[in-house]
Amino acid sequence: MAPAESSFSRPAQPSRLSPTFVALLGSMTALGAFTTDTYLPSLPAVGLDLGASPAATQLTISGTLIGGALGQLVIGPLSDRFGRRRPALIGITVHIVASLLCVVAPGIVPLIGLRVVQGVGNSAAGVVAMAVIRDRYTGSAAARVISRLMLIIGAAPLFAPSIGGLIAGVWGWRAVFVALALLGAVIGLLVLRWLPETLAVERRQAAGLRGALRGYRALLRDRHFVALAVLPGLGQATLMSYVAGSPYVLRQGFGLSANQFALLFAINGAGLVGGAQVNAWLVYRMAPIRILRFMIPMAIGLAVVLLVIARAGTGGLIGLLVPLWFLLAINGFVAPNASALALSRHGERAGTAAAMIGSLQVGLAGAVIPLVGLVGEDAAAMTSVMLGCLVAALAVLAFATPAYRRGGWTGV
Repeated sequence: MAPAESSFSRPAQPSRLSPTFVALLGSMTALGAFTTDTYLPSLPAVGLDLGASPAATQLTISGTLIGGALGQLVIGPLSDRFGRRRPALIGITVHIVASLLCVVAPGIVPLIGLRVVQGVGNSAAGVVAMAVIRDRYTGSAAARVISRLMLIIGAAPLFAPSIGGLIAGVWGWRAVFVALALLGAVIGLLVLRWLPETLAVERRQAAGLRGALRGYRALLRDRHFVALAVLPGLGQATLMSYVAGSPYVLRQGFGLSANQFALLFAINGAGLVGGAQVNAWLVYRMAPIRILRFMIPMAIGLAVVLLVIARAGTGGLIGLLVPLWFLLAINGFVAPNASALALSRHGERAGTAAAMIGSLQVGLAGAVIPLVGLVGEDAAAMTSVMLGCLVAALAVLAFATPAYRRGGWTGV
């Protein structure tokens, strides 16, 4: 398949971005992350209150991720059929209702089920936001918008756990779901008031299961799209390897207190967000595919340095943190550029394309997280998994796209 909009030989000229519009799309995209991260500090209290094991309690986190991944695959094609606003508003409503039902959940099994439904609901906001970006922007302009969204999306891991811990500490863990329902209501009102319908009636796709399957089949036949859609997932897997391993590395390995760990976690999160903002500036001057060609090998080099430091045990905490900060910052270049390139290949079914990209992000990250524990619970294990994800990303870019061939970026 040869999509009409596939040329990236030079950066597109980004149109002027409305801060209000970017903030709205960012809040929609971040709803799922806030739903997960605000709830994290409540896990021990939930298990204690409902008499559940740690493994069962952790399923309330996995349930949200599973719901989000499956929900995107369904909602993406629906947004290509019925437009962007209606699926987003229905999904946010489902999120609100599920959040309120979580408040009165009588046991761990109903809570897990409701968290799956909650994940399905809030996935609508994220997948529609990405489809709206493709409806309005392409190439470098789309990469710039996605990079700007990181200012809001990055706030979730930085602030949501603290907010959730404060709410749970004062009113109990059930109050966290009241807060999530209120957040959904606010975002829903903003969508109702400010989100325009960006998909014209004449561009809408066929409805039904058969139409959705046709859309996914067309995407899977485009190997360049599949390769580019996998890259954000590998970038997310790199990040989640750090998230899963950092408590063991920083708290147990270096004996940091909870407050010290939270501070360092925020500093590293700021590196990721900062990298995405540099990318928003860089796409003015360089095509997204060229940025990926340069940044992924650079990230691998930093991961190798980090692994050597971790195995040698030299440099102490600072020696570990400095290359880690730069690695996370460079990792912030991967998702915006790869997502923009992938979406630009299939503007006629942007919702379905956004759904596949989002589901791959969740699925690959979820598959990689257990590897950190299997390999070991130290800095070398965490860094080894991060390096493996980045090497896989480079292999995908090099062998499944023409990115490293002379003039090959014009066909991506």
